[in-house]
Amino acid sequence: MSIKTSVIGFPRIGKNRELKFASEKFFKGEISEAELQKVAAEIRQYGWQKQKAAGIDFIPSNDFSFYDNVLDTAFLLNVIPERYSSLELSTLEKYFAAAHGYQGAKGDVKALPMKKWFNTNYHYIVPEIDDATEIKLVGKKPVEEFNEAKSAGIESVPTLIGAYTFLRLARYNGNKKAKDFAAAAVNAYAELAEKLATAGAKWISFAEPALVFDVTAEERELFKTIYAELLRKIGEKKNLKIALQTYFGDIRDVYQDVTALGFDAIGLDFVEGLKSLELLKTGFPKDTLLLAGVVNGKNIWRADYAQKNAILDEIKKVVAAENVVVGTSCSLLHVPYTVAAEQKLSADILKHFAFAEEKLVELAELASADAAALEKNRALFASARINENSNVQKQLAALTAADFERKPSRLERREVQKAEFKLPAFPTTTIGSFPQTAEVRANRAAFRKGEISKEQYVEFNKKKIAECIKLQEEIGLDVIVHGEFERNDMVEYFGSKIDGFVFTQNAWVQSYGTRCVKPPVVWGDVSRSAPITVEWSVFAQSCTKKPVKGMLTGPVTILNWSFPREDVSLKTQAQEIGLAIRDEVLDLEKNGIRIIQIDEAALREKLPLRKSDWHKEYLDWAIPAFRLVHAKVKPETQIHTHMCYSEFNDIVRDIDNMDADVITFEASRSDLKLLDALNDAKFETQVGPGVYDIHSPRVPSEQEIVDALHKIIAKVPQANVWVNPDCGLKTRGETETTASLKNLVAAAKKLREEK
Repeated sequence: MSIKTSVIGFPRIGKNRELKFASEKFFKGEISEAELQKVAAEIRQYGWQKQKAAGIDFIPSNDFSFYDNVLDTAFLLNVIPERYSSLELSTLEKYFAAAHGYQGAKGDVKALPMKKWFNTNYHYIVPEIDDATEIKLVGKKPVEEFNEAKSAGIESVPTLIGAYTFLRLARYNGNKKAKDFAAAAVNAYAELAEKLATAGAKWISFAEPALVFDVTAEERELFKTIYAELLRKIGEKKNLKIALQTYFGDIRDVYQDVTALGFDAIGLDFVEGLKSLELLKTGFPKDTLLLAGVVNGKNIWRADYAQKNAILDEIKKVVAAENVVVGTSCSLLHVPYTVAAEQKLSADILKHFAFAEEKLVELAELASADAAALEKNRALFASARINENSNVQKQLAALTAADFERKPSRLERREVQKAEFKLPAFPTTTIGSFPQTAEVRANRAAFRKGEISKEQYVEFNKKKIAECIKLQEEIGLDVIVHGEFERNDMVEYFGSKIDGFVFTQNAWVQSYGTRCVKPPVVWGDVSRSAPITVEWSVFAQSCTKKPVKGMLTGPVTILNWSFPREDVSLKTQAQEIGLAIRDEVLDLEKNGIRIIQIDEAALREKLPLRKSDWHKEYLDWAIPAFRLVHAKVKPETQIHTHMCYSEFNDIVRDIDNMDADVITFEASRSDLKLLDALNDAKFETQVGPGVYDIHSPRVPSEQEIVDALHKIIAKVPQANVWVNPDCGLKTRGETETTASLKNLVAAAKKLREEK
């Protein structure tokens, strides 16, 4: 008997990034809102039809978003701060203003905060709730997209960010907290459920990934209160069944509550949910469907059918086979569209990959237990995939505690570096990249396609570097960067220069909004065979007497922003990458580069969602992996690092233990909330909390930056403060970048005068 299949969500940027390009044209006024909506409808239709063709039984609707599903939910529920709702713009334009800010004839507003979505590289927009917020149903998106699917012959399951997760992730600006808005949220969700039932929906799915966090007693009561009342209200609609969907871990703190509440289906993650099977064996409601997330929605390797069937066999000891639904562990938003789009990788490599569309096939084959498919899969996993690199293995085995400890101490190094660099108070710098213009991208593409020689490519980039350094000197920045014109993505670039990675052609995934990345794949043992950045850094330093930062990506970020191997531990992969980047650091130092920035933008990304697992499962190897990279440099070499778009407050002591000399954070978009944590932790590292948000096109005024700096020095010793944007400038335009940096330098000078 073939069992049923389900998908939590499908990629939504378009197979060829159509949403990205259409959205950006809309922002520039080059296409109308109607034209943008047409592109969106085509993307939705593509996903629905692919799932239908694969025979998926539970196909989601409302998983599409122009920017972010949490922001969609905020606009659905009237959680729209007045600064956006009062703009004389269309609803969609207000939505984009909340997502990335707005500066124009109709007003000047910053964007809402942005944070990492659980332990992924996707970012969500943080809802903002104040005491006057009135939660109520004001939007129609879930009903409209359900009807759209229905018109196309798709009986979909409308999927929504659940009330508990929405309230749990929101930011509260007044005295009220989540529990004060629970009743209104229940009423809004119940009203929406009624509208969906009237439209013909048979199922509705509430996504509650926040249940995989550590759940306090108060949060547990909030969850139970919400769903006891919501299920009671919806229960009056006998023709509407309710699924509770969880992912990114197990729900050990609330499992008994979830199974007792009376849901018609419960989704559990059997990939990242370490205790999901153990919890299931304590009991499961007899007449409830189990949406068993056994196919990994976050990685691109083929599923091992023998392993997955072993899990399913254990599940069927508890749950009747007819009540088991084979599904993805999370939304397929986190993987590319299809392996079929890859024309350059060999068949021997591609046969090991399963992107979103291939995962649909895996679901169908697991559900049907097709004998031929099982045998083909068995043969794939029986064959050897890689050969180990013996030199890398020897290096790993030879590591000792001394390889992870830099001497002398940070405070001693600080005095040496003061004498070395003689920087002013509030030294100014940028995070690394400068605007990647069409001309820059065209040069890189022409070289990649063989249309220009290496000499022409290098000559162009050196010209851009010289221009970039001259601009920074004219602006008055104290520590210069070379602009990174030779680079595409910060991880892809380094992965392409070291052994052990493979690269896709079109395997794009959404990071946030219109921002897409093409993660490298860790294929085998990692090593560096030649210098990567030394030539560019040495040339850049020759153009100025000011210090130029060598710009590298750290091992944890390279790993976290790649698709990692599943056959060896993350710790091993991080150390291999760390050794490769260490070679680059020492070569930069040897060639006269005195400041080296090793970005760990994604350090927080793979932090386990439960605090009890933070150190033993992650930080105990992630922090040393960074120290491995710089522990051998001289005291006068200044090591910088950078982190962005995550919550760092609760791991600031661990970040201090990275033993960098200077760290720059994203803090502007979260109103510098990080400062209290730095203050409380007596943070030793010199720090540059970003003073303006580069993910918005708006230009901050000099006074705005001065005000931000006053907030910073109220919490951080002035001698420790650097002044910088909150992230790299690659995605910004040249005009706005120059204007913003001039204001940044002017603000720093004003603070120096106040001392």
